[in-house]
Amino acid sequence: MFSGIVEEAGRVAGVEKKDSNINLIVSCSFTDELRIDQSVAHNGVCLTVVELRPDNTYVVTAIRETLDRSNLGLLKPGDLVNLERSMQMNGRLDGHIVQGHVDTTAECTAIEEADGSTYFTFSYKTTPEMVAKGYMTVEKGSVTVNGVSLTVCDSEPESFRVAIIPYTFEHTNFRDIRVGSKVNLEFDIIGKYLARMMELRNL
Repeated sequence: MFSGIVEEAGRVAGVEKKDSNINLIVSCSFTDELRIDQSVAHNGVCLTVVELRPDNTYVVTAIRETLDRSNLGLLKPGDLVNLERSMQMNGRLDGHIVQGHVDTTAECTAIEEADGSTYFTFSYKTTPEMVAKGYMTVEKGSVTVNGVSLTVCDSEPESFRVAIIPYTFEHTNFRDIRVGSKVNLEFDIIGKYLARMMELRNL
């Protein structure tokens, strides 16, 4: 489990294709603290450390389904990737409950500067079936974008807007997002459970 508070924007040092999967080779400041089998969120996707290399990089594997549901398959050497290690149970939940299971991707459709903050608008494809499962946003609710816990504003059926403060902009890969960029979305797990409960009540 994660909180959506990004520890660091690491760098992709390499990408290795292996059958239908890819190995991401990542460099960050806490590589020497990692261990094999540890969970680390990469742009909001929970991946397992499978190798620690002597050049201060580590390796994680993304399978075909993960690549189909996320933007990890678009990463290339030199790209920034948002990193968060799994949350410690005795720590504060500074963001919100994030599973590290990306639901879908969205496209950035607008970027606006406003009094020191930056507003990003994201659009995504949806269906009534997805909405029934809780794959939606609500005004002032939580959403995870590329692993970053954010508060929704201007929630629409197929889009929403978020405000990014300068610190978040500078310390995550939000600074590399442009109109047309693809990002990972994880909708609020509490909303998904509530939607499922309503669905079962109607059986």
